[in-house]
Amino acid sequence: MMFPFLTTLAVLPLIGAVALIFVKGTAAKQVALAVSVLTLIVGIVVATRFNPAGGMQFVEQVPWIEALGVHYALGLDGIGLTLVILVAVVTPVVILAAWNDADPIPGAEAALQPKYDARVFFALVLVVEGVSLLLFTATDVFLFYIFFEIILIPMYFLIGGFGGAKRAQAATKFLIYGLLGGFVMLAAVIGLWVISAQNGAPSYLLSDLRDLPIDENTARLLFCGFMFAFAIKAPMVPFHTWLPDAAEESTPGGATMMVGVMDKLGTFGMIRFCLELFPGASQWATPVILVLAVVSIVYGAIMAVASKNLMRFISYTSISHFGFIVLGIFAFTTQSMVGATLYMLNHGLSTAMLFLVAGYLIKRRGSALIADFGGVQKVAPVMGGLFLFGALATVSLPGLSSFVSEFMVLAGTFGRHPVFAIIATSGIVLAAVYMLLTYQRTMTGPISDEVSATMSDIRIRERLALAPVVLLILAIGFFPKPLLDAIEPAVAATMSQAEMTDPQPMISAEGER
Repeated sequence: MMFPFLTTLAVLPLIGAVALIFVKGTAAKQVALAVSVLTLIVGIVVATRFNPAGGMQFVEQVPWIEALGVHYALGLDGIGLTLVILVAVVTPVVILAAWNDADPIPGAEAALQPKYDARVFFALVLVVEGVSLLLFTATDVFLFYIFFEIILIPMYFLIGGFGGAKRAQAATKFLIYGLLGGFVMLAAVIGLWVISAQNGAPSYLLSDLRDLPIDENTARLLFCGFMFAFAIKAPMVPFHTWLPDAAEESTPGGATMMVGVMDKLGTFGMIRFCLELFPGASQWATPVILVLAVVSIVYGAIMAVASKNLMRFISYTSISHFGFIVLGIFAFTTQSMVGATLYMLNHGLSTAMLFLVAGYLIKRRGSALIADFGGVQKVAPVMGGLFLFGALATVSLPGLSSFVSEFMVLAGTFGRHPVFAIIATSGIVLAAVYMLLTYQRTMTGPISDEVSATMSDIRIRERLALAPVVLLILAIGFFPKPLLDAIEPAVAATMSQAEMTDPQPMISAEGER
């Protein structure tokens, strides 16, 4: 019997979260960090044992609720592996970077004080990690749905228990949107069970559902049920309004786990469930989804330019980047979908960089308003340099990781939908505008008395937290081949299941001669 690597990977942080009940203070933080590092080590072992050409691997399948055809079923392909790496890397980074973020704030008003002990914060981070790992490896639809709903709980308390003065309202809005998407998705999940039961023994296994005969109209309804939930989670315009509020009121670590990790469930779900289970309906809905993707790109970028709050600013940049990911998925070319998958990892890294550096700035200055900064690079040059590095990674500077994925998305999209690709390219220009403007407003110019009095440069622990992110952004930027080799076979299988082939290159009549 093969060792259950995927279960071990997911259960380790959950056990760590429970263990934090029995420890307090610094010891709780040390346990959380140790558990997250151990999970990362297991993740590295899984990655090194992964065979890019081996299809679905590390498969675990045990009957769970036999009457409903539900299994505890896990498996890993190149798409899932990419996101497992993201979760395993980002979590210890967040724990180390947010070491003191959940501690009581001396002299702060009651509305800004954490509602719970710091160990609760780290336990919730570990729960988000464990549940995310189960979701990115689940190969049973019902199992995926259960954890898709469960992840709302720790995220709700991360937002509502820690952060800004309006955190309760932001957490409630987050929960309402998440539950709404989940309820609609539940109807589609039930519909799948009914159809599978009508065609023999009921089953929620992806391997069984992929070949399930579903009539066109029913497939479209079921697709819409799944797609609605994933569009909220992604988030896409017009289902995005919960994100800026939640990010603004979260701690930087909580925002990183939400935007950098949890929100990838939306775009992952589009590939794993919408495209593979409902290929005809996915093609039917493509024109509308491509329009929404392009709208998200442009709208998110414009709102980022207009943002006055650092945390809100980063959330709007993420809405724009999620638009690129969705565009790459529904362009239905191998190149664009490989790029979209890699984009999920790269966006998680660059967003972690921005949120965490922004958190350092906000904690020192005591304000998240962009106008309250200025001249930071003169008193904190390393901090300014790291913020600039995160900004350049976000705008996809060549040599940094996001460039590869964004180029592949746009190049792949152009082959089938040139108009959408051309419009989406405007997002690159706007990204340069909003990032460079924000850098100019916060880092350059005259130093105010408040900045001079409160701002100190980045400390050793903070540098150690960000070092893995910096190294990965550079490594993937210069040498993305191992990841691309792992992703491409999985994308090819998805394209085949979705009954799509890459468009033929256009050759002129003169070229043919």
